[in-house]
Amino acid sequence: MKNQLLKSGILALCITLLSGLYASHALAQKKGKPQEIEFSQQSYKQVMATAKKTHKQVFIDAYAVWCSPCKELRKTTFKDAKTAAYFNKNFINFSVDVEKGDGVELAKTWQVEGLPTLLIIDENGKVLANHTGFVDGNGLMQFAQEAINSIQ
Repeated sequence: MKNQLLKSGILALCITLLSGLYASHALAQKKGKPQEIEFSQQSYKQVMATAKKTHKQVFIDAYAVWCSPCKELRKTTFKDAKTAAYFNKNFINFSVDVEKGDGVELAKTWQVEGLPTLLIIDENGKVLANHTGFVDGNGLMQFAQEAINSIQ
């Protein structure tokens, strides 16, 4: 009986310690999580409805899964902390595969001729700026600034 209580106490202590370690690890991960551009999981129609409601412009990443420069954007540019903070604050970010689903028609509408194609559109869907090809974080910030300056 005494051994059983001792084992139960040790087990409870271990569970408590592991729970605390897990919670502090999760908190550290959240704090240390690298910032990146957060792309909406909504459909294009829903994104545009949100843009109209919030009067925000939409940043679009038009890509294909086989596209190496597209992959490089995701791996580096979209994870640049300064760029991510700016885009997450000022735009609704939308990423679309131009070879699947609605992406095929959207690519035609936007006249996508190369990949990756980066666009900034207004709340009515008018293209304000476009860029084809890879760009680093500073280049993406400059692209956004040019789009903003074009409407002022």
